[in-house]
Order: sequence, then C-alpha cells, then structure tokens
Amino acid sequence: MGMTDRPAENIWDRASYLVGGPRVIETMTHTPAKEPFAEDVVSFLSKVSDIIRKDARSRAYADVMTFAFWIRPASLGILRKTYGFSDSHFHLGRGVAFHIAPSNVPVNFAYSLAAGLLAGNANMVRVPSKPFLQVSVIADALNQAVDQQKTMEPYIVLARYGHDKELNDAFSAIADIRVVWGGDATIAQLRKSPLPPRSTEVAFADRYSLAVIDADQYLADGCSEKVAKDFYHETYLFDQNACTSPRMVVWMGEKKQEAKEVFWNALHKVVETQYTFQDIQGVDKLTSAYLASVQSSGIKVLPRQDNLIVRVHVETADARLMHIKGNSGYFYEYDCEDVMELREICDDRHCQTIGVIGDKARLYPLVKSGVKGVDRIVAIGHMMDFDLAWDGYDLVRQLSRVVT
Repeated sequence: MGMTDRPAENIWDRASYLVGGPRVIETMTHTPAKEPFAEDVVSFLSKVSDIIRKDARSRAYADVMTFAFWIRPASLGILRKTYGFSDSHFHLGRGVAFHIAPSNVPVNFAYSLAAGLLAGNANMVRVPSKPFLQVSVIADALNQAVDQQKTMEPYIVLARYGHDKELNDAFSAIADIRVVWGGDATIAQLRKSPLPPRSTEVAFADRYSLAVIDADQYLADGCSEKVAKDFYHETYLFDQNACTSPRMVVWMGEKKQEAKEVFWNALHKVVETQYTFQDIQGVDKLTSAYLASVQSSGIKVLPRQDNLIVRVHVETADARLMHIKGNSGYFYEYDCEDVMELREICDDRHCQTIGVIGDKARLYPLVKSGVKGVDRIVAIGHMMDFDLAWDGYDLVRQLSRVVT
C-alpha cells in the first residue's frame, strides 16, 4: 500500500507513534534492504546502548540495562562472529518486517526490533498498549540516536494501537515478513490479516519452561541467596507469565529434601520483601491446584506458611499439567531419578526452556531422544537472556534472504 493507493482516510493516523510515523511508513516499501550486521546498523545500536546506559531512569530497570548491554559494540561483535555468513552467497534483509510485541514483557519489542535491524530490514513494531516506562526509555534513546544518525530514520517505526484489524491488515499488506510474539490467541488473530504471497512469518506461540535442579550440586554451591534472586527474577518479575518462567521444578540427586527446604525458604525471603501480592492470586493458585487434581492423579498441595509460594507435588511428569497454567508463584514439583522420565513433558512442542543447576550434559540424552520440544538448555539465572537463536529459530537467517 503506497501513497498512490492509500484509502481516503489516513489509516496510519489511528496509531500513536513513539518513533517514526506515517511519513516513514509510506516510504518503507522503497527503503533498501541492508546486509546482516551492516556497519551503520551496528554503529546505530551502539549509540542507542550508550544513551540508555547514561539515562538515570534506566538504573531502576534491570531489563532495560540488560538490553543496553546486549546491543553494545562488544556484544554485537560476538554476535556477528556467531551468526555471520561464511558462504559465497549474498545475504540481505527481506525488506519490511512487521513485529507484534507481547503485552506482558516490556522490553521484548526492543529485542525483536534489534534482530530485524541486524538482519537488514526496515521495521514497523507494535509496542505494548500498556505504558511501561521501560518502553519510553528505549523509545527516547532510539529517537536521540536517529537524530544523530538520520540515515536510520527510514528503518524504524514504533506504533501503539489497540485491537484494530484494519491496522493489522494495512501493516501486514506491506510486510515482507511478520514476526508475531504473544501466544496462540495473538497468532490466530493476526493470521486473519493476510500477507502478500511472497511474504513469510515467524510466530512465537504459547510456551512453557521447567527448572531441573541437581540437589547435591545446589547444596555444594552454597549460593542459595543468589539462586533465589535469580529464580525470583525469572518467575515473579513477570508474574510467571513469560514463556521462559518455569512452571515445574524437577529435583534430581540424593539430597532432595534438604535442598528443597533451603531453596524454597531462600526464595520466600525474596518474595515477601520484593513482590506485591494480591488476594485474587491466591484464589487463582487454589483453582489451578483443583484443576490439576482432576487432570492427573497423585496431586498434593504441600504445606505452606502463606500463599506467596504454592508448591504442588506430582507423582508423574504429566505434560497435561503444564497446560494448567498457574501464575505468581505456583509451581509443580517432581522428584526425578532418571532424566528420561521427563520425556513426555519435553516431547510437547510447547516446551521451550530448561533452566538447570548442575551438569547440563545430563539432559543431552533426553534431547537426543528426538523430543519435539526443548529449544534451550541454560543455567538458572540466564533463562530470560535473549539470543538471536530463539524458540528454535535462527532469527538472522529467518529475517533475511539469500542471493545465490
């Protein structure tokens, strides 16, 4: 949809814009694609990183600072080596990338945008409707960087709008690739907006994750306070709604009971001082436990001092339980003797990340058995870390094309 075939109503004006606007959108289909990791893109993202890190507001948000460090020159240099192309072909961005960010993870939009830029695309990004301050901090940094490097202006639009199918139709109609975050319902809604025949899509559906803890290694490490803080950030920070937040904690090793007592007590101390709990969350956890008991046998809600942490012991690693989603500190707990006991739960395409304390190699036979799920095996404390390889996709390759 270019300037010659726009409807009488300027449909782009239905959105509000944090970066760019209708004038940029109208020229995007003619904006040249770049090679992956183009020098001017790396230079631009480095500027954004510097601006964010100097912004006093950023210090209150670990997720914003993490993004700023992810796009700093040293980090991008490593990424370039990791995801660089060594073949004899030409590689270019697909053209226009339309990103739909999830509503519950404030900084996700920025990673999606950075991936689109690094792959060589012009990018239209729908940011969360909720006015997260993190979004404002990053958008302000992008605007300052664009002012310093005007050549990047045609490559970035950040838009905010509600459920508007006509806007989705219009953005999709000029997209060479659509990147959809936010789960099954969002994907189903966006697929009602057709893409051009040669365009493609990367969709990030509903996922679940689990934590596997070697009890003996956990106790030997003696870092219960740090682990508790890391685990808190990976679960409670997003009310356990993030796809990387573990829903089940699997215990292995000999000293399971001792490790459980240390782990959950340390986590409770963090939660009670940092988390704002609402009564309805306690009701929701109880409801989830009742639903789980109907779905699977051997369900037992373990004794607790309050509703900040609800632990539900399960006798089998039943994949059906992972679709009974608890939030805000609701965890299934399973004692495991052989890693292959987890095969059913990991053979589900919804299974995304396994966070580990102990030897990750212990899980390799499980993956090599041919499970349909599991895209990441990382240490607990790094479950939220974004990478250009995500959900089994190599984003640079997905967002670019090959000229042979």
